[in-house]
Amino acid sequence: MKIKRNGSAAWQGGIKDGKGSISTGSGALAHYPYGFSSRFEGLPGTNPEELIGAAHAGCFTMALSLILGEAKLTATQMDTTAEVTLEQADGGFSITAVHLTLKAQVPGADQATFDQLVQAAKVNCPVSKLLKAEITLDAELLA
Repeated sequence: MKIKRNGSAAWQGGIKDGKGSISTGSGALAHYPYGFSSRFEGLPGTNPEELIGAAHAGCFTMALSLILGEAKLTATQMDTTAEVTLEQADGGFSITAVHLTLKAQVPGADQATFDQLVQAAKVNCPVSKLLKAEITLDAELLA
């Protein structure tokens, strides 16, 4: 099975004074603004790094749901954040790291099983496989 999804971007102007918009094929984002100021100066709008973070958090959490199910466990709640690090080095920028933070309620899971399943999800989620950055993870099993 091969599934294809798409996203698109439009841009007008130079790097600092230009403006762009990002859209997804599903319509979840439609012409959502992004630009230099939202990427590097913290002003309103989105940026590629936070979109990668959202995609990675979503992918990892879904992968964990699958892996938990295979272990006959079901989470009642999972909340994941992905912090994406963009660093300047060698005259350019690179995404150098992603840190996942998970807080999960999984009835019936002991800490050792939880840790093992979480690590499997981190390694096997398709977005983790795509990224060559260091991917770290803090996972907390909530009572």
